[in-house]
Amino acid sequence: MKLLCLASLLASAAAFTTSPAAFNTFSVERSLNNVEGEAHRTRKATIVMDGKANAIRDRIKTVKNTGKITSAMKLVAAAKVRRAQDAVIATRPFSETLQSVFGGLVTRMGGDTADIPLLTQREVKKVTLVCITGDRGLCGGYNSFMIKKTEARYLELTGQGIDVDMVLIGKKGETYFQRRQYPIRAIFPCGQNPNSKEALKISEELLNTYLSGETDAIELLYTKFVSLIASTPSVRTLVPFSASEITEKGDEVFQLTSESGDFGVERTELDAAEPQDFPNDMIFEQDPTQIINSILPLYLNGQILRTLQESVASELAARMQSMQSASDNAKALAKDLSMEYNRARQAAVTQEILEIVSGASAL
Repeated sequence: MKLLCLASLLASAAAFTTSPAAFNTFSVERSLNNVEGEAHRTRKATIVMDGKANAIRDRIKTVKNTGKITSAMKLVAAAKVRRAQDAVIATRPFSETLQSVFGGLVTRMGGDTADIPLLTQREVKKVTLVCITGDRGLCGGYNSFMIKKTEARYLELTGQGIDVDMVLIGKKGETYFQRRQYPIRAIFPCGQNPNSKEALKISEELLNTYLSGETDAIELLYTKFVSLIASTPSVRTLVPFSASEITEKGDEVFQLTSESGDFGVERTELDAAEPQDFPNDMIFEQDPTQIINSILPLYLNGQILRTLQESVASELAARMQSMQSASDNAKALAKDLSMEYNRARQAAVTQEILEIVSGASAL
C-alpha cells in the first residue's frame, strides 16, 4: 500500500515538472494555433459560381475590361465619323460646279439629250445591282439590313423576268452572296476612308458595262445616313441619268456635334446649284453634246464617292450605337455580378460564424 502511494506522488510531480521539453511542446502548440488563426483571418470566401467566389470576381474584372474596350471603340468610331463628314464637305464645291455647268449646257441645247447615251432610256432586259456593305462587323444590323434589301430587290426583278447580276462593294456582302452563288460581275473593297481612286475604279466598271450594252440599267443600293441612331437602306437608279434630276436635285451635309457631352448630328439642306449662264453668241470649241458626254462620267464618279462616304458614315454611326449599348450592358452586368459576389461572401461569413458558434456550444 505504501509503495502504491509513493508511485502516485512521483507521477503527480512529473506532470508539473519544469523541464525544457515540456515548455517546448507548449510553445509549438501555441505557434500552430497562431498560424491557424492567421490563416482563418486571411481565408477567402468559397462556394457559389462553380464552387468559388473568386470566379465571380474574375468575371467582374473581365466584364469591366470589355466595357473599357467597347467605350474606346465608340470614341474611335466618332472620330472617323468626323473625318467622313469633312470628306463630304471637301467634295461639295466640285459637285456644285459640275451641276452648274451641266445645267447650263442642257439649257443651251434646249433640253435635247437624245444623242447622249448615259441620258437615254432603254428597254430594261437586264439590271445590274450595286450593293454597298462594310468590310467589318460590330455595327449592329447595318450589313444585314443592306443584304436583305439587295436580296429582296433581286427576287423582285427576277420575278418580273428581268436578268440580274451584281457588283458588290464590301467584304460582308461578298461573303454572303458568293456562298449562295448569286451572279456576281465584280467585287470591290469598302475601306473606312473612301477616296476618288476607289470610286473611279467602280465607275469605270459600271460605265463599261452600260455602254457596251451588257446591262440596261444600274441600280445603287446603299445606306442613307439619317442620324447617329438611324439610317435607311435606299435604292436609286444610277444609270441612265435623268437630266432633270441632275439639274434640280439639292444636297445636304451633316455635322457631328458633342453638345453637353452627348454626340449629335446637325443636318443642313442645300439647294441645287444655279445653271451656269452661257451666252448665245458663245462658241464652243467642242460640241456641247461631247462636253456633256465628258462631264457625265465625272458626275458618276462623284455620286459613287458620295454614296461610299455616306455608307461609311452610316456604318460608323451604327458601330457607335452598338458599342454604346455594349458598354451599358457591361456596366449593368458588372453591377449584377458585384451584388452576387457580395451575397456569396456574406453567405460564407455567416456559415463560418455558425460553425464557430456550434463548435463552442459543443464544448
